[in-house]
Amino acid sequence: MRKHKQSRWFAEVEIQVQFFDLDPMEIVWHGNYVKYLEIVRCALLDKIDYNYPQMKESGYAWPVIDMQLRYVNPAVFGQKLKLRADLVEWENRMKIDYLICDAETGQRLNRASTTMVAVDIATREMCFASPPVLFEKLGIEPA
Repeated sequence: MRKHKQSRWFAEVEIQVQFFDLDPMEIVWHGNYVKYLEIVRCALLDKIDYNYPQMKESGYAWPVIDMQLRYVNPAVFGQKLKLRADLVEWENRMKIDYLICDAETGQRLNRASTTMVAVDIATREMCFASPPVLFEKLGIEPA
């Protein structure tokens, strides 16, 4: 079993599974986990002061170009979930690892990752290295 990578740039959010997230089998429909990733990704981006409005203001969009999800255990109505996002790569792309667990027991429910790349909004060209603004937001010098 692969261990979840953790970094110094992370965010955690707790949510409760709502009825409208369930499928006919009364478990969270698999597509709703993408929404859960977005919730905790926005918390992480807020924490580094580089969420979508700040990205746009900086002249870059950061579309998700790859997403991997591994479903381990189902989530059910009323269950409290702990969502965690860790920024694990930033030099040429933003790679975020996620862990979704039962908030009370810590049982792993889902492991995921997304990869985002910088795109210059003016030219719509993909950048092959992360722009300096990301390093500024992280408080580090570019490599």
